[in-house]
Amino acid sequence: MTLREQVFRPMRTGDDSRAGRRWRALHFCALAVGLVSAVLSSASDLPERVELICLVTLHLVSVAFLLEYLVRLWAAPEDRTVVVANENAARLRWAVSWNGTVGLLAALPTFMVVSGYAAHGAEAASAFCLLWILKLGTHAPAAAVLMRVLSNERNTLAAIAVIFLSVLVSSATLAHIFERDGQPAAFGTIGASLWWSITTLTTTGYGDVVPLTTAGRMVGALVMVSGIAVLALMTGVLATGFAEEEKRREFLRVWEQVSRVPIFTRLGTITLSEIVGRLRTRHYPARVTVVRRGDPGDSMFFITSGAVEVRLDDRRIPLHAGGFFGEMSLLDRRSRNASVATTEPTTLLVLYASDFYQIAGHNPALIQAVEEEAARRRAENRAASPHLTP
Repeated sequence: MTLREQVFRPMRTGDDSRAGRRWRALHFCALAVGLVSAVLSSASDLPERVELICLVTLHLVSVAFLLEYLVRLWAAPEDRTVVVANENAARLRWAVSWNGTVGLLAALPTFMVVSGYAAHGAEAASAFCLLWILKLGTHAPAAAVLMRVLSNERNTLAAIAVIFLSVLVSSATLAHIFERDGQPAAFGTIGASLWWSITTLTTTGYGDVVPLTTAGRMVGALVMVSGIAVLALMTGVLATGFAEEEKRREFLRVWEQVSRVPIFTRLGTITLSEIVGRLRTRHYPARVTVVRRGDPGDSMFFITSGAVEVRLDDRRIPLHAGGFFGEMSLLDRRSRNASVATTEPTTLLVLYASDFYQIAGHNPALIQAVEEEAARRRAENRAASPHLTP
């Protein structure tokens, strides 16, 4: 692996490796320190020493973001999801992308300092906050999901927007007709009436402008009810869209992890897709007990990454990625006869007894595959120590 590949890998969006998690943690810490310094520097009554510390911190963070931008620009050709003619074209494509543009804007304060312009106080605070909040938004975990949901539900959302605008303009027009004589300043024009309509329709209700006539109040009541209905409809559409998108993302994540477990690759695509829909992903740090001796055998576990250790008295049996445990307790419906703990950060897939037997009921190959793999594993470990599966 080249140096550029090693640098690019943890900087990829959604990279779940240890280096990727550390990089994101460092990045968010820098953003947090920078934003806190920007907020503090906007105060007019800060002591000179504190103000100086804040400004120095702002510029140091800005320089760090400039270095990050240059590194990302250098490593952009490693993005295999984009097909381009050459490395320079890959860098140009990234530079003009949303992430590249925001990354350059986040480093903009550095160019201000280099060019001789040094902002102070509230000027610096507003500039830094606006630019860095954009950068924070590019790393929001749900930002990409939100964009996909909006794209998937665009027709429904467009229909809701038409209803919203229709109610908004209609209510503003009626309020103008009924209230213009009594309140010309607030309802003298349809444009002025829109302020009351939008605050009422969105259920904000500032109360600074209210209808006084009976007809105007009736219009206001209808607008309030319509606002609740429209917002509830939009919330339901977005909530359903988020749930469906998250279900698809989870299915793809689990499928990728299942493909690393050899026992599943022999079961066929149909059975595999059914198993993927039943598995649950669990992430464990190092030195955490997953199951204890004596616990009910209501599930089995498949290791997709990391390692665990089967513990019984003074015996320790290691299991690594691709292995599994808990199958004998599940098949025999007996209590665990050993404890299992992680030896490093580990990702497990959990298959509960009810799902296991439901799948095995119409596909006995699952039980056969588990029994064959368990027998093979026992044979491998018999020479060293009696194999024990919790």
